[in-house]
Amino acid sequence: MAFKRITEQPSLYRHLEKMSMQEILTSINKEDQKVALVVEKQIPNIVQLANAIADRMLAGGRLFYIGAGTSGRLAIVDASECPPTYGVPYGLVIALIAGGDKAITQAVEFAEDSTEEGWKDLEKHFVSSKDVVVGLAASGTTPYVIGALEKCRENNIVTGCIVCNEGSPVAKASDYPVEVVVGPEFVTGSTRMKSGTAQKLVLNMLSTSVMIKLGRVEDNQMVNMQLSNEKLVDRGVKMVMSQAPSVAYGYAKEMLLQYGSVKKTLENLQLK
Repeated sequence: MAFKRITEQPSLYRHLEKMSMQEILTSINKEDQKVALVVEKQIPNIVQLANAIADRMLAGGRLFYIGAGTSGRLAIVDASECPPTYGVPYGLVIALIAGGDKAITQAVEFAEDSTEEGWKDLEKHFVSSKDVVVGLAASGTTPYVIGALEKCRENNIVTGCIVCNEGSPVAKASDYPVEVVVGPEFVTGSTRMKSGTAQKLVLNMLSTSVMIKLGRVEDNQMVNMQLSNEKLVDRGVKMVMSQAPSVAYGYAKEMLLQYGSVKKTLENLQLK
């Protein structure tokens, strides 16, 4: 099958500037509703990638995301949320973006066009065959990502990807490709929209399912979350009280702050 960039196809809508605000927003929402259905079709492939990640991480490996532009920024959001949400150490899930930290908030011209820089960035973190590297590129043609994944394969590192075109070079460089083809964007080529939403949904699915399998969730609760503000402390206290109803709020809070997590608090309450 010849590679076709659906992400660059013309919008299904014309003369957006002539639309009313109601028409613009209704049309965007109509397009967004297509995304979850496309992601649903990719669940079998997401399962394979998630299992591969969980297996490597349970054996002591790490998860790397690598991308450029919007894709890279979405990866950074997902990776940065894992420590506070699940209490895992920083450095277990690592996101790399073409152009470095500056590219998180500003476009870095031509940063994504190098086929060598992605691998160099991975080497700075001593990536190894214990790890998994997932490339993110809406187009599936980003040289920064392609080069990194190809070098990973040469070094026996498991690879995956989240792309929004079918049969792309990024997918071909991946052991576990996830291709969420959401169709033309509302604004032609603006892949921060449906494509970005699709990638965000898949990232949510990957990190959440893997963290559950790593034992970082019990029942349906984030028992290992970091207590980084009063809202989270209050949430933690209520988690403790739901498991130990006889414990008063004040004592539960005192114990929680002493032990640092819901899980450790409950373990110590059971010992007493």
